[in-house]
Amino acid sequence: MTQKANVTAVDALEAFRAELVLYISKARPTIEEVSGDVLRMRLWLENDQRTYWENQLRRRTRELEQAQQALFSAQIANLREESSAEVNAFHRAKRARDEADDKLRTLKRWNRDFENQVQPLVKQTEKLHTLLTRDLVQAIAYLAQAVTTLDAYAGTPPPSVSPGPAPPSGTAPANTQGASPMATA
Repeated sequence: MTQKANVTAVDALEAFRAELVLYISKARPTIEEVSGDVLRMRLWLENDQRTYWENQLRRRTRELEQAQQALFSAQIANLREESSAEVNAFHRAKRARDEADDKLRTLKRWNRDFENQVQPLVKQTEKLHTLLTRDLVQAIAYLAQAVTTLDAYAGTPPPSVSPGPAPPSGTAPANTQGASPMATA
């Protein structure tokens, strides 16, 4: 018995396909933005921050040397006692230089650990990007083809159902009692 399938949800497939296209159009730029942010962060750590803190360390070391020289000159000169401003300037310069040294050490540790911390997450975003750019695009094409096929199928008339071939004329109808034809002869 051949029957026509009752295809009624072609519009639901088309709506799902449209939502999938919208999702991809929003998700793909977001994933690309995240990848760009990771790259910018790496470059910022490796270049900008390293250069900045190396320069700060040099500048602060010079300032410490100048404050130390001023304090030493005051201590050597027997004419006067070193002033509290010179001592405070020396301690302030030492703290500033130590801070720059700590920042540079921390930055080097971040650079070293960045790859280990971020790489697993980057791989996951790359997998998602591949899914969005290849697999879901193929799914959209498949859904479009399915909608086209189902629309074409829904538009065709159902095949006519015939009662079967007619028995040839002049023959007796088949025995419906279950008795064999030999028994009646």
